[in-house]
Amino acid sequence: MGDGDGAAARELERLFNRVFFDRWKTRLLGGAEEPLYLPAGDDCDHHRVIYREDYFASAMHEVAHWCIAGERRRQLVDFGYWYHPDGRSPEQQQAFEQVEVKPQALEWMFMVAAGRRFRLSADNLSAEEPVCRGPSRAFAERVTAQARQWSRKDGMPSRGEQFVLALADFYGAPDPFDATHYQDMPL
Repeated sequence: MGDGDGAAARELERLFNRVFFDRWKTRLLGGAEEPLYLPAGDDCDHHRVIYREDYFASAMHEVAHWCIAGERRRQLVDFGYWYHPDGRSPEQQQAFEQVEVKPQALEWMFMVAAGRRFRLSADNLSAEEPVCRGPSRAFAERVTAQARQWSRKDGMPSRGEQFVLALADFYGAPDPFDATHYQDMPL
């Protein structure tokens, strides 16, 4: 199944909304040109985690950011994060990788729980320097270490754990907390 899978993405929206809307007043929505988080405000009485097009992996990644964000960040547009677009310098890419370890580790766990393949993303395909285009070995190692730690439920964000369990139940995936899922990933 390709990433641009509208039926699977809508199914994921329904699952997320069923798990989180009542308590957290947050909905998962697709169809955007770019992902975005919008807190509730005058124009809308609930928070919105908005992912790109009908891309299942984009939805999972944006949900991971939401699961990690604390109360203060969930009141800010896009959680208050800076974002340098594709084409980042080596320094910008290093900063990007530092803030992406936890979201990508959690996204990996979500993908395992959904029975899907995870792809580590450097999100920098237009970089002028080829070394910046793909994920670094150090980044892959940090994401792997974080996923292994959370597979032991050591410090895992509670909403992240809740969604991993909901995904595994919905998709019938084998134990997503089995550390053997989180081995060194190929680059």
